Amino acid sequence: MLFRRSRLRRMDVGCWPSIKTLRGSTLSCLWFSVIIRIDMKKQVCVVIPTYNNAGTILQVIEDVRKSGLHIIVVNDGSTDQTSSLLASLQGVVKVEYERNQGKGYALKCGMRKALGMGFKYAITIDADGQHYADDIPLFLEAHQKHPDALIVGSRRFDDPNMPGGNTFANRFSNFWFKLQTACSLPDTQTGFRLYPLLKMGKMPWMTYRYEAELEMLVYAAWHNIELVPIPIKVYYPPMVARITHFRPVYDFARISILNTVLCFLAVVYGYPNKLLKMMRS
Repeated sequence: MLFRRSRLRRMDVGCWPSIKTLRGSTLSCLWFSVIIRIDMKKQVCVVIPTYNNAGTILQVIEDVRKSGLHIIVVNDGSTDQTSSLLASLQGVVKVEYERNQGKGYALKCGMRKALGMGFKYAITIDADGQHYADDIPLFLEAHQKHPDALIVGSRRFDDPNMPGGNTFANRFSNFWFKLQTACSLPDTQTGFRLYPLLKMGKMPWMTYRYEAELEMLVYAAWHNIELVPIPIKVYYPPMVARITHFRPVYDFARISILNTVLCFLAVVYGYPNKLLKMMRS
């Protein structure tokens, strides 16, 4: 009987059995793989921030359930039917507040809740249905190889369905990120990530809206947290069906101000801190 490596690739136990001991070793590998998966469920959860996503939130949650991970949904002051849809939902931890505070604030609340529940890592996924929950195993696989890293989902920017504004905004963001950290990432604006909560520590948040996700990447880079990009799929619905809460003028201005502040902090704090940590290690 021929055994293909692809059938056993998710065991990731560092050894391949000989033909004579294949049966016993395979059973051991399978048992060890089960232990890894159980331990993963105790350490990793999924945080879903949502604001007025009544049309997609239930399907996103249903898709994420298939991963077997615990789910924390943060309702960021939704004013549509999101709250009533979540009210009848079972098996999901819900964090809710009345007034919309921004995506960054919702992420902070979700991560704080995850830490309080004993989780060490949190995968964040958007509630608008653009991310594919079946990519979650890719994050877990990357996490096993880089256990202390911040895993960053990276979209394909040659996708013909991607809005042109997204491509420009990401290039703009990537440029400033590299300037502020001396690190390069293909996608600094994606919301599909795996955060090492303990390594991130008590991050001093300056912003609480969209730009907070860029701030978290910069903070991680300044503290020498490994940043690992992985390719992910993205669904872009037709223009008439797209839901976005991004306000081009107002939010772009906030991002520009943040980049200015981060450039200053990079000189007086970020780069010196990176150098000091490198010298100590």
